[in-house]
Amino acid sequence: MKFALAPTTSLHPEQLITGKEDAASNYARGHYTIGKEIIDLVLDRIRKLADQCTGLQGFLVSTAVVEPYNSILTTHPTLEHSDCAFMVDNEAIYGICRRNLDIKCPTYTNLNRLIGQIVSSTTASLRFDGALNVDLTEFQTNLVPYPRIHFPLATYAPVISAEKAYREQLTVTEITNTCFEPANQMVKCDPRHGKYMACCLLYHGDVVPKDVSAATATIKTKRSIQSVDWCPTGFKVGINYHSPTVVPGGDLVKAQQAVCMLSNSTATAEAWARLDHKSDLVCAKRAFVHWYVGEGTEEGEFSEAREDMDALEKDYEEVGVDSAEGEGEEEGEEY
Repeated sequence: MKFALAPTTSLHPEQLITGKEDAASNYARGHYTIGKEIIDLVLDRIRKLADQCTGLQGFLVSTAVVEPYNSILTTHPTLEHSDCAFMVDNEAIYGICRRNLDIKCPTYTNLNRLIGQIVSSTTASLRFDGALNVDLTEFQTNLVPYPRIHFPLATYAPVISAEKAYREQLTVTEITNTCFEPANQMVKCDPRHGKYMACCLLYHGDVVPKDVSAATATIKTKRSIQSVDWCPTGFKVGINYHSPTVVPGGDLVKAQQAVCMLSNSTATAEAWARLDHKSDLVCAKRAFVHWYVGEGTEEGEFSEAREDMDALEKDYEEVGVDSAEGEGEEEGEEY
């Protein structure tokens, strides 16, 4: 758990919670010791802020779960408490920065700006008017078929440098197709190896419903994009007329049209399997376990969390199996 100072002009001084120590990227230290000391204060501040909100949508949590232990130990206790959690993968975003933005050595600033673009796109309908606005609560309704299967993948397009944008003028269909390319996923997995359960397309800028209909019709003709047979192959669509905004002087070029795709795919199991494998490699040597035990974590929590991750992988595999009574579903789009 880390707390960063911010200018007092943007945040109320009472909401700035600081300390002399941080969790040092150790889940146990943030959960049992350092974090436990200030949890009551943090919850009180959150309660006061929530009371002042007229339409609270959810919470944006920023943590440093960069190691397999931290990721698994964090996912296990929060699995039953979170309704919809969007996944991002540093490894995947590093690749996007190198390929699409021609950044040889991406930094955390480059990664965070790209993630910020996703956050900005998903919340734009709360701040600006549009033809087909999407509320955050609709993500849970439309993207989460079962309570545990609540980890949609995020993709943003166009992610191109200013030099490429000067040569290329992308259409709505082209940026939509880009979102379905494995290399542009914010999580390192291949949706072509799985099936889509739900898909939400959030457009921004100079976009009209006619172009969106043409783009989604093109997507449905591709054999490489498969959907589960128990769910209609429609797309949830949101259109916001506010032009996409980027960080001044940043990596991304300001485009006239942009789209953020949020999709729930069985291919997400690949990401969980890779994370579990990394955890197994470290845990087999019992590397760094003493740091967690020293902060209050019981050794049984590691195996319990790991078993839960195995169950989550199986959940994704099961929902991807075609139903025995597979009947043709009518294709349609939801607006």
